[in-house]
Amino acid sequence: MTDHRRRAVVGADESLPVVEAAAEELRERGYDVETVVDPDWPAIGRRVAEAVVGGDADVGVCFCWTGTGVSIAANKVDGARAALCADAETARGARKWNDANVLAMSLRLTSPAVAKEIIDAFLETQPEEDERRRFSTLG
Repeated sequence: MTDHRRRAVVGADESLPVVEAAAEELRERGYDVETVVDPDWPAIGRRVAEAVVGGDADVGVCFCWTGTGVSIAANKVDGARAALCADAETARGARKWNDANVLAMSLRLTSPAVAKEIIDAFLETQPEEDERRRFSTLG
């Protein structure tokens, strides 16, 4: 039997405490975490999304100053559904109703404590089956 370790990639265009807090939260949840810091925020969004869509990561979290740029870049990857979340309830809704598979957050607005809450909500929520079917019909 093959031991499948859960993998996560955390990407950011700046190395700030919130990025390390996100990586640490994932490690505490049993993930092997790759952290990528590159000032090229479009490359960060793309790299995180490609890792998730390609199966190299089970979870992808990306950051830029507002979170908007990395979420837009991630959503350009076919199969990625990145959601910009500023709180835990938004993260729950993104998973439940939108089957989000990449989490984007703002470096400017997100504290380490709030990032942990957002990640917990994102990981603990499963998509509703009706919503999965709805998204599978989009072209």
